[in-house]
Amino acid sequence: MSTKRKELNSNFFSSFLNVDYLSEEDKYIFKKEKQKYKFNVIGAGMIGHEHIKVTMLEGRATIHGIYDLDKKSIENTKRMFSENFPGHDLVEYRTLEEACHDPQVDGLIICTPNYTHLEIVREAVKSGKHILLEKPMATNLNDALEIKELADGYKGIFQIGLQYRYKAIYNESIHEAIERKSIGDIKTISIVEHRVPFLDKVNQWNKFSKYSGGTLVEKCCHYFDLLNLLAQSKPSFVYATGGSAVNFNDFEYKEQKSDVIDHANVNIVYENGVNTNFNLCMFSPMFYEEITICGDEGRLRAYENDDFLPVNRPNTHLEVLSGESKPTRISTPCYPSVIQSSGHNGGTYYEHKYFIDNMEGVSTTTATVEEGFWSIVVGIAAEESIKTGKVVYIDELLKRVHNEKATVSN
Repeated sequence: MSTKRKELNSNFFSSFLNVDYLSEEDKYIFKKEKQKYKFNVIGAGMIGHEHIKVTMLEGRATIHGIYDLDKKSIENTKRMFSENFPGHDLVEYRTLEEACHDPQVDGLIICTPNYTHLEIVREAVKSGKHILLEKPMATNLNDALEIKELADGYKGIFQIGLQYRYKAIYNESIHEAIERKSIGDIKTISIVEHRVPFLDKVNQWNKFSKYSGGTLVEKCCHYFDLLNLLAQSKPSFVYATGGSAVNFNDFEYKEQKSDVIDHANVNIVYENGVNTNFNLCMFSPMFYEEITICGDEGRLRAYENDDFLPVNRPNTHLEVLSGESKPTRISTPCYPSVIQSSGHNGGTYYEHKYFIDNMEGVSTTTATVEEGFWSIVVGIAAEESIKTGKVVYIDELLKRVHNEKATVSN
C-alpha cells in the first residue's frame, strides 16, 4: 500500500534550484508530482497571471488554455507563459463556449471584470466543471442571488476567490481566536487597510461603481468575509461614512467620470452582538493591513506591511496578549519566500492548493458561494449607507431585493 511522502514539497523547491544535472531516474527529492488536472483561465489580465503562476507552482494542475476578449492581454499572457513555463503549450480559445466546454479540461478559473461574472457563470455551470470564481462574485445582489441559485446543488466544486483568509496573519488569527479560543469569546473586531489607489485595468473598469460594484464591494469584500468568519454570525446592520477625498476626482474615461470612494469607516453589528469596524484609506504610500480582536480573556493584534522603505524589519507581526491567565505569544507569521511572493502574501497559493484538495474530496475552509454572497451583502449595505447617510438593516435590504426580483419575474 502506498503512503503519502513526508519529504519537503519539491514542486516549488526544485523550481528555484538547479537540478538540470540530474536525470529523471536520479530524482527523488526533486521529482515533481505529476500534473493530474488541467485548468482554463477566463480573463487574462493581472489577476489571471497570478492564478496561472500559482497553479504551475502548486504543481498538481497545469494551465491548459486562456480566453479573453482583449487581444493585447492574450498576447501578453502567452508571452509570460512561454517565458516562465517553457515546454508547456497554451491553448487560445476563440469563444467563451469553447473555453468552458473543452473536454480535456477539469476546472475553470474566472478572472474577468466583476460585472461580467454572472454572464460567464451562466455558461460555465453548463460544463459541470470545477469552478473558481474570483471575488467579488457579483456587483449587485440580484446577480449574486442568481449565482447562488446556479450554484445550488452544483455537482462540481464552486469556490469563491476570497483568499485573504489564507494570508499568514489572518490564518494565524483565525486559528488563535476561533480554534484555540486564545482570547475567549470574541466581542469586538477591527480591521484596517491603508494602501495605494486602485491600479490601472483594461478599460479602467475598476474606477466606476457600475462595473466594479463600488470600492467596498470590489476591494473590501475580502475584509467583510474575514469579519463574517470571525464574528461567526450574520450581520444585523451596517452604518458607514466615507467618500472620495483624493483619488480620481478629475479622472474621466470615455466621457465617464469616476465615482469610486477612496476612504471609509464601516461599522457592522452582528446578530450575536459582536461589534466590528473596518477602516479604509486608499491614498497611503504603502500596503498596510491590521486586525485587532478583543475577547473577554485577551486581545489579538496582527499586521502586515509593505512600505517600500529600505528598513530591515519584519513585514508581519502577530501578538496574543492574555494577561495573567495564559501565556502571551508574539510571532512573525509567514510562508516560504517563494510562496509568500507568489500572490497576496501566499493567500492565492493556498486558495489553489485547497481548490484541488476540494476536488479530491478533502475537506477545507475555502469560501463557499454562500460566504461569497454575505461578503458582498455587507459591502453593498456599506455603499448604500454612505450614499444615504442612514443605517442599513440587512433583513430590510434583502427583503427589498427579493421583492424587486419577484416583481421583475411577474
